[in-house]
Formats: sequence, structure tokens, C-alpha cells
Amino acid sequence: MIEATPQPAAPVAPGTIWRSSLFMVGMVPTTVLFALLGLLTFPFPYRWRYAVITRWTTFNLWWLKVTCNVSYEVEGKENIPAGPAVILSKHQSAFETMVYQRIFPPHVWLLKRELLWVPFFGWGLAMLEPIAIDRKAGRRALQQLLEIGTRRLAAGRWVVIFPEGTRVMPGERGRYAPGGAMLAVRSGCPVVPVAHNAGEFWPRRGFVKRPGTIRIVIGPTIDTRERSAQEVNAMAEQWIEETMGALGDRK
Repeated sequence: MIEATPQPAAPVAPGTIWRSSLFMVGMVPTTVLFALLGLLTFPFPYRWRYAVITRWTTFNLWWLKVTCNVSYEVEGKENIPAGPAVILSKHQSAFETMVYQRIFPPHVWLLKRELLWVPFFGWGLAMLEPIAIDRKAGRRALQQLLEIGTRRLAAGRWVVIFPEGTRVMPGERGRYAPGGAMLAVRSGCPVVPVAHNAGEFWPRRGFVKRPGTIRIVIGPTIDTRERSAQEVNAMAEQWIEETMGALGDRK
């Protein structure tokens, strides 16, 4: 991983800490509530489950703005294709996992299966039928991604993959694994690259939420036909990292 030169952390105002605490006061009980509601939706079709459970996201994004004054703006909505696609995105915080539910059509995530074991949160997450893999399984994990991901795309659901595999700090760059590009090439679906600067306001493993406007940029669709997975992955990485640099220049 390429790391940026460490910068001294800006002091946190007491009001920001208080507002971040208030946000958690609202987020935690609603997580429990919607997890239980999600379990009750088990007998219903996926689209009904998705509509009910993602109301949790709608509330918490609203609550984030009210309590912490964190909002967002989206550029490139015209690049969203009509049919299912594979989203390859930068990953800096929990924010993007929430806000993508407001921006993109119904989708599933590639994630480690241990998340499904988290009380309440994992239970609700399981109702959304993510692609849960065992990261320790090596090539079998990749095969799970390709098999399950292809079925999800064939059913009309989008797939969100963070190719760096984990959340990275602003200014950092991880290795872009080719699994998402391989899935897109195998399924014949396009890739939609996404860059954002959410980590500047909602840090990785950070309790404090800093006020401001998060910028999310949706890139031009990458056609996977007659392209190798390596080529598609490289194109997505280049666009994302160049756009991340541009976002940093806007600060």
C-alpha cells in the first residue's frame, strides 16, 4: 500500500464531539429496530425487503445531516447505466455503504461473511443477500464471488465491490484486486467506477464526524466487452485514483 505523508490531526471542537455522540444515540437503536423489521420481511420478495431495510439508511443520512452537518453531493449521475453493473469504488468509511443505497439501483455488496454474524446489524444485512465470502478460502473465495455475483447480476441486482479490500485513509492507495473486474467481464456487465472523499468527514474507525459536504463522483461506464479483466481493472484504478487526486485539490 502506498501511504501519504502523515499530517497532524486537526483539533476537534467539543461541539463536534457532542454532535457525533448525538448521531450515535440515534443510529444504534434504529439499527436494532430495522434489523428486527428486516427479519420479519424474510417471507417477502427481495425488492420488498430491500425497500423496508434501506429505510434505515434514509433515516441515518438525514440524522447525520441534522446532528453533524454532514451532507453530500453527487457528480456524474448521467453515467449510471440502465441495466445492472458492477460498481468499483474507493472505500474510506461506512458512509459510502449507506449513501450508495440512495444513489444506485438495488444492489448487493461483496463482504466478508463474518459481518453476518454481528448481532442485529448482520441479521438485517443477511436479508439483503450480499455476496458473503470466506476471505481465508483463497481461490475458493474468488470462485464464490464469480458464481454468486453472476447470479445476482442476472437477477437484475447491481454489485458493489471495493477492490482495495478494506477501508483506506485519505491519501492512501491499496492494491486493486481484479475480482470485481473478473466478475464484470464474465457476466458481460459494465463497470461503474466511483470516487469520493468521505474519509475526510467520516474517518475509518472514527467516532467523530466532521461537518462538511462529501463529494461523490461517478465515472464514465467502462465497457467490458472484448476487454480482459486486467485491462478493466487498470482502467477503473486509473480513473478512481486520478479523480481522488482531483478531489484532494479541491479542498
